[in-house]
Amino acid sequence: IAEAVANADCIVIATPVGAIESVLTLLKPFWDEKAIYTDVGSTKSSVIAAAEKVFGHVPDNLVPAHPIAGAEQSGAIASVDDLFLHKRLIITPHKTTQVSAVQKIQVFWERLGAQVAIMDAARHDAILAATSHLPHIVAFAMVDMLGHKDEQSEIFKYAASGFRDFTRIASSDPTMWLDICTANKNEIIPLIQQLKVELDKIERFLETNNNQQLFNTFTYAGKARQRFLDLYEN
Repeated sequence: IAEAVANADCIVIATPVGAIESVLTLLKPFWDEKAIYTDVGSTKSSVIAAAEKVFGHVPDNLVPAHPIAGAEQSGAIASVDDLFLHKRLIITPHKTTQVSAVQKIQVFWERLGAQVAIMDAARHDAILAATSHLPHIVAFAMVDMLGHKDEQSEIFKYAASGFRDFTRIASSDPTMWLDICTANKNEIIPLIQQLKVELDKIERFLETNNNQQLFNTFTYAGKARQRFLDLYEN
């Protein structure tokens, strides 16, 4: 690792979030105050906590970041040259992070085509728990449930495109997602509980033939999704 980082201006830690602490430990003897260090992990509070554990503080040249891009495939074999084009990138600087280091990392990602935003690490983790981590858990859980059914061969044989679209992310790397979910469990668990309440409500509407409330739920969800699309496209 000493050879890999020697004379580098910028070091990007691109590992599962669970490995970042060990990578920082390996980097510590060769830490260069003139270089900038960043990462691409899907949880940010855990990165800051790892730095504090390894160094006793958060180095002021460490700039936590998260490109919101990628697919269910992983590894170099799944790489594409325009992966970050027009994608969101969130930088979550610590209070001690050098402003100049943040600016350089922002330029780095913008030159790769990303749209950069800056926010607090805790806020990032709360947002991504809702928009990424919970959806992955739902997809994993649904496919796990269906995969254990006796009639699973017929279920998957006649699955339409909607099923494929919804469950695509269940093919994501399990090691990476185990790390993400355990690192951000404090944000994810309350969302799972809220989702269970929503599912119980829909179950109750079905049991009581409350078609109007069921219709209202579906209608509101459709409008909420459209608001999201309008916001994202703008």
